Amino acid sequence: QVQLVESGGGLVQAGGSLRLSCAASGRTFSSYAMGWFRQAPGKEREFVAAISWNGASTRYGDSVKGRSTISRDNTENTMYLQMNNLKPEDTAVYYCAAGRNPFVATIKDNYDYWGQGTQVTVSS
Repeated sequence: QVQLVESGGGLVQAGGSLRLSCAASGRTFSSYAMGWFRQAPGKEREFVAAISWNGASTRYGDSVKGRSTISRDNTENTMYLQMNNLKPEDTAVYYCAAGRNPFVATIKDNYDYWGQGTQVTVSS
């Protein structure tokens, strides 16, 4: 069992930056692939970024590619998402997820555990 807690969301102006964190409980964090998804009101949950169990492989959604960096620290059981040059369309609740399959996955059905989400609001 893995419990995930996101933090770092907030209100930021367009062009600004945020760093989201996802703290995980459990001794098996380092064996899980991790991902970030987001969901805006009235929209489907969207893939943002994913990272393999050891951090060697990453994948980004087209909407954030080139503006975001996903990373993890297995010694701290924490995953991060650095987002730069934020746009109003980035406004959403951001969720972190963990999957028992250790390789990167872009499909939400590949993830087994989810956090409660953190709100990111980008003003124009």
